[in-house]
Amino acid sequence: MPGPLDRQPDKLDYASPTQFRFGINQLPKVEFFIQTCNLPGLSMGNTEIANPFKNIPVMGDKIEYEDLNLTFLVDEYLENYMQLHKWLTGIGFPEERSEFRQHRDVTSNTPAGGGVPQTDVIGAAVADKAMYSDAFLMILSNKNNPIVEIDFKNIFPISISGLQFDGGATDVEYLTCDVTFKYQIYEVRTL
Repeated sequence: MPGPLDRQPDKLDYASPTQFRFGINQLPKVEFFIQTCNLPGLSMGNTEIANPFKNIPVMGDKIEYEDLNLTFLVDEYLENYMQLHKWLTGIGFPEERSEFRQHRDVTSNTPAGGGVPQTDVIGAAVADKAMYSDAFLMILSNKNNPIVEIDFKNIFPISISGLQFDGGATDVEYLTCDVTFKYQIYEVRTL
């Protein structure tokens, strides 16, 4: 049985919201410019068993993950914004199907591997790994040492914000972009 002194914390430092590093394989030009990042929450549903007096809650069996949201500064030549834009349009191919193939086989930083199948031909399935990317959120100590790593598996963008230019601005506020990702799962590892 642990005593009262065993319940005292041995680390008394608080987590700082500025001590983090985020990396994503598909967007190498975005990593340096990241301003904000969230560690998504998760929730689990529940069900209730009917009872004449009071319904009894019982835990559910499916976990729902919140979205991963990033805000980053846009570089002067819009390179980091265009990387994200190409990824999203490569997945959604708004003009023609060849955009999907171009992203999967050429533009993606996580190539699908294997041969290049012909477009619009029914045949064997191709690897879709190039449509996704893995990412990490590194939580740093107050001395910038990594202490916790969160690994996101198979993330992909679902939205990017527009860029607002303003010729009447009196002070320079650099452009930022918000991006929202979905992902399969994330795992937390203590380092």
